[in-house]
Amino acid sequence: MSATYDLHQLKVSSAHFINYTYIIVDKTSGRAAIVDPAWELELILRKILGIGAKPEAILLTHSHYDHVNLVDPLVEQFDSQVFMSKKEIDYYHFRCQNLNPVEDFDTIQLGETSITSLLTPGHTAGGTCYQLSESLFTGDTVFIEGCGICDTIGGSPDQMFDSIQKIKRHSNPDVRIYPGHSYGLEPGYPLKYLLHNNIYFIFEKKEQFIAFRMRKNQKKYHFFGNDVPPFDSF
Repeated sequence: MSATYDLHQLKVSSAHFINYTYIIVDKTSGRAAIVDPAWELELILRKILGIGAKPEAILLTHSHYDHVNLVDPLVEQFDSQVFMSKKEIDYYHFRCQNLNPVEDFDTIQLGETSITSLLTPGHTAGGTCYQLSESLFTGDTVFIEGCGICDTIGGSPDQMFDSIQKIKRHSNPDVRIYPGHSYGLEPGYPLKYLLHNNIYFIFEKKEQFIAFRMRKNQKKYHFFGNDVPPFDSF
């Protein structure tokens, strides 16, 4: 069965920040949802105009500035409804116009396209992934190469481990992963690739996961390559 939606991927940047913003368009109605709009308003507007989309929803994976900084101008222009997890809203006191709190496993309907919110804390207190039939938008919870840092305010490596296990339980291995950033691999790899190649999906014991995610002397927060010690070092 083919997907009920089209997906448009935009690489957006400002100074040293490089993010991905996504536009989901329901094929039947033309109704659209924008995931984590950031940095380049004109680029996003040109894309919306070019595909003739009606941006009725904005889906926010979490409240960090590099994922939400274009919410206000887009709401002002399109009167879009904004969705973020209730836990994230309450913990960080996030506010904007047309804000709708969502709970774990709530469904957002976009024409004939169903979008399920999946609460995945760890990078932030109320981080959320958005699951569609063939796509999972993961923000900074999961990257193709690794997972988000857990030492920011509200972050928790304990919860990050649980969130990754949750994704493994509730997502089809063929679902495509669309994170907020790339650290070497382009968005769109299937979950089954991560299950075998992303070290954070391979850990089965929480204490090993936490020790590795919070290890000292990491070359970079998001470097997932040559500083990886063998599993038996924990």
